[in-house]
Amino acid sequence: MTAAQRPSDDPVIEYLRIGLLFDRLEEGFVDAFTGDPALRAEAQNAPRPDPAQLGARARALLERLPDGLPADRAEFVAAHLRALECSARKFAGEDVGFVDEVRAYFDVDIAPADPARYREAHGALAEALGVPGATGERLRDEYQRYRRAGEIPADLTEPLIAAFASSLRDRVRAEFPLPPSEVVEFDVVSDKPWSGFNYYLGDYRSNVAVNTDLPQHLSGLPGLIAHEAYPGHHTEHCRKEQGLVGTGQLEHTIFLVNTPQCLMAEGLADHALAAAMGPDWHEWAAEIYADFGLRFDAEKARAVSTATAGLLTVRQDAALMLHDRHDDADTVAAFLQQWLLVDPDRSRQMLRFLTSPLWRAYISTYVEGYRLLGDWLDDAPSDQRLARFGRLLDEPLTPAVLRAELSN
Repeated sequence: MTAAQRPSDDPVIEYLRIGLLFDRLEEGFVDAFTGDPALRAEAQNAPRPDPAQLGARARALLERLPDGLPADRAEFVAAHLRALECSARKFAGEDVGFVDEVRAYFDVDIAPADPARYREAHGALAEALGVPGATGERLRDEYQRYRRAGEIPADLTEPLIAAFASSLRDRVRAEFPLPPSEVVEFDVVSDKPWSGFNYYLGDYRSNVAVNTDLPQHLSGLPGLIAHEAYPGHHTEHCRKEQGLVGTGQLEHTIFLVNTPQCLMAEGLADHALAAAMGPDWHEWAAEIYADFGLRFDAEKARAVSTATAGLLTVRQDAALMLHDRHDDADTVAAFLQQWLLVDPDRSRQMLRFLTSPLWRAYISTYVEGYRLLGDWLDDAPSDQRLARFGRLLDEPLTPAVLRAELSN
């Protein structure tokens, strides 16, 4: 019996049907679906749903749970139905406050950061760049000079992607076995609001698009490949398809934008490079760059990275300025330029993401996902940290589960 032929009262199949219909409201809302093709065809061939009615279906299913599901599976589905119900209200034109929207989507609470933290981060960055005490334009100039020096020549981008992917794949497969047939294909693209994107195709295959509108940098490319492929999004999709979908947990055949899945996935992916290569990954990267005739100062890159970690929340603050305080785009662009030390073109690229109707709240998945998962990983003894990262790859964890474990 296919999923589409299962009884209509099956709660997981109803969840999949609801989720697939959201792609009719906004193409791209279904980030990945690897389940029964008949269910996808059913959604594609149905009339465009009314958002209010779709939200009512989500609420009705939520009220039915657990409806025969084990408690952990029921709570996973419930967390995602709450997010979908909020999305339906947004699509229906309801005015939902931005902080409430983020809470409903990702099960986290957000608030503006203290600008004093950004000033401290700028001080640490000035030290890392060898210009202690530099502020304002001088610090921006020094940071931009450092960034320009680290730009990867365009003709080396693709071979370096292949080199890093190969090295990371070997390391990851030794620790977290993947099916022999798994594969990632990389494409270089342009005119996108993001730097990289994983399109998971099912059957352990991914297409990863790398955006070259802005130059790739020596300090960023290894993390991008780890984030999108090994042991980030691609690895997580493969492990869960094998271990969860393979044991009948069909709720994991769908991956939906603006749900707790996203916060967990982005937090995992942002910790992926350190999980695979350890905190001294910079030396490993320097060896690969040297093979291509490029010099990468591992020690300086590590110091700069440590300093700029204090600026993690700047883009979330920018989203709050746009959508909670309703500041104008020029004010927010100036804020991004001030604290992230970026040029106007880069700040406008960031605004594309922050103002996209589908992606405007998504920045919180990186900020709050990185912080929550980092706290949870740090809570493990050092010799168990990698095994704990493996739980992120294999288990259907949610923000609520991680918070509960941290509170014990």
